[in-house]
Amino acid sequence: MDEITFEEALRELEGAVTKLEEGNLTLEASLKLYERGRALSDFCQQVLEKAELRIEHLTADGEIVETELE
Repeated sequence: MDEITFEEALRELEGAVTKLEEGNLTLEASLKLYERGRALSDFCQQVLEKAELRIEHLTADGEIVETELE
């Protein structure tokens, strides 16, 4: 994804879901929005998985253990 933050991606994903639930879009617009939503969802999932790994690597004194997370 381009330079987008987790929070921006989540907001955009929530907006896409709302528009899709309203059902006022053409089939083509719905498909494009669904595809964008899937990409945003995948991005958010990856960010959350990386955050979870960082948390799991916290030491007792609260420092991050240096590992290859990226």
